[in-house]
Amino acid sequence: MITVHHLEKSRSLRVLWALEELGLEYEIVRYDRDPATMLAPASLRKVHPLGKSPVIVDGGLTLAESGAILEYLVDRYGNGRFRPEASTPERVRYLYWMHYAEGSLMPPLFLKFLFSRIPSRVPLPIRFVAKSISAKVLKTYVMPKAKENLDFLEAELAKGPWFAGEMFTVADIQMSYPLEAAAVRIGLEGRPRLAAWLERAHEREAFRRALEKNGPAVIPG
Repeated sequence: MITVHHLEKSRSLRVLWALEELGLEYEIVRYDRDPATMLAPASLRKVHPLGKSPVIVDGGLTLAESGAILEYLVDRYGNGRFRPEASTPERVRYLYWMHYAEGSLMPPLFLKFLFSRIPSRVPLPIRFVAKSISAKVLKTYVMPKAKENLDFLEAELAKGPWFAGEMFTVADIQMSYPLEAAAVRIGLEGRPRLAAWLERAHEREAFRRALEKNGPAVIPG
């Protein structure tokens, strides 16, 4: 049986969702973040040297990184499901979104989270300076870059209901975390296709089952 080492408020929901879509049996080992630092507990390093989540153990294999885990699961257990056929335009789009999610979309969303928190985390004497610097970085780089990406996604979804086209794939699962974060940190107002995509994702029975096992899908603002 597959074991998911599952950290709260992390990308682990992606893995639970994929497992539910594939109809696989699995067990969950849960970990809580440090309430002060929001870091994963040291005990996760016993599973994987970097101490991050998600991590799965499948027989003798231990695998980290949510994108790699999704690819592994669909390779081994998909039986042609949740990934377009090779040498098709849809497969190329699928491949692009699998890498785009963390490579292009997530960085500005993470910076939004980081620079929004910095002023409250520094000593009071330099808080005004930190707030001024953070505000400038957010205004001149982070927010324009994040909105540019969201506008790009809004246009791309005119090509089909899911990111690879007509078929739901694990690329949609991979894209789910940054889009959940975008909804919280930026907002999807004025982007009806993105909002509709998120609604379709939330309506999937496998997502609902995964969410129930995950606990509330809280994305830090």
